[in-house]
Amino acid sequence: MDEKIVNEREIYKGRIITVKEYDVVLENGKLAKREVVHHPGAVAILPIARDGSVFFVEQYRLPAKKVLLEIPAGKLDFGEEPINCAKRELEEEIGYIPKNLKLIHVFYPSPGISDEVLYLYEATDLEKTNTNPDNDEFLKIISLTVDEIIKALEGGKFEDSKTLIAIYYFLRLKKI
Repeated sequence: MDEKIVNEREIYKGRIITVKEYDVVLENGKLAKREVVHHPGAVAILPIARDGSVFFVEQYRLPAKKVLLEIPAGKLDFGEEPINCAKRELEEEIGYIPKNLKLIHVFYPSPGISDEVLYLYEATDLEKTNTNPDNDEFLKIISLTVDEIIKALEGGKFEDSKTLIAIYYFLRLKKI
């Protein structure tokens, strides 16, 4: 199964994303249009404290039009290695440097519309430093115990895919 691109047009080019429209030939020979959001990729980090709690951030997300409870995350800078981005984002957002970073999974958060690839890391042996959020980032840092995570999960408090994947991974580690 494949789609052959016969034409492409750039619809929008922004600071972070580019949107293109493609004319493709389907496997049955018919023509179709595809709109794709091109994104540089991102990382997300599951930061586990020494006491077993997990750090999250609350942040307003315009597309959702509300504050979401998420694990720390951020986009890759041009040419940046995902592991270095994970270290940078963790310190910027929650003020910790991890001694250990383990890649959990690499996935497409929304492959129907975007080519974004997300690298999900587990961070342990955290050392306190200072937060340094981006100028346009306003975050509230939250630490939750295993029981609080389960209660929040059951209450529908986690609504984005990267955080849900990380939480299910974490709970599986804890054999819950």
